Order: sequence, then structure tokens, then C-alpha cells
Amino acid sequence: MNLMQGLHRFHVGDRLSEMAVYNGTVYLAGQVPDDASQDIRGQTAQVLAMVDKLLAEAGTDRARILMAQIFLADLADYDGMNEVWDDWVPPGDAPPRATVQARLARPEWKIEIVVTAAI
Repeated sequence: MNLMQGLHRFHVGDRLSEMAVYNGTVYLAGQVPDDASQDIRGQTAQVLAMVDKLLAEAGTDRARILMAQIFLADLADYDGMNEVWDDWVPPGDAPPRATVQARLARPEWKIEIVVTAAI
């Protein structure tokens, strides 16, 4: 499959696709933790691992992220999230990023991350 041409959707459900690729750009749905019992560091690590997995499936990686949007249920978790984020982002390849406080779809979720990347 040539992901540089046309529109390709991955992990398509009734409500959303986890990822779409169009013209060499990867668009991820908001990624949330599977195990919401963990603290912000654990939840952030889970979400970033999901981002890595999806980007790899599209043939790219975190060094090619064009933009990241981070939604935190509580801005008190900002520093803890950044500890994990800072270890994850490749040196010299930190993407543009926005971080906002938002009410997430499930109260046990502390974080949701949306990523757009180049192939």
C-alpha cells in the first residue's frame, strides 16, 4: 500500500478511525490510556507508547511529528506529564505543541494526546 497517495484509514470503528494517512501526512485520533488507574506519568507513558505504535504502523516515528495537542484533565498534572514527554521527545526534534485543560470523555482519564506527523 502506497501511503503517500490517496486516503487510507486504520483501525476503523463505527465512530472513528484511530489513524488516517493522506498525501504523506499521518493524523491520529486522540489517544487515551488503557489503564486509567495509573498516575499522570503512567497514563502519559501509555499514551505515548500508543502514538509510537501507530506512527510505526504508518512508516514514521516521533521525530517526524508536525504538531501535538495535549489535553489534561487537571493542569496540576502539567509537570508530571512533561517529565515523561521530555524523556520521550527526540533531542532537537521537539514538535510544535499546545497543552490545555479539558474535561475528557471519561473522568478517570488524565490525558489525551492528538498528533499529526509526516511520513
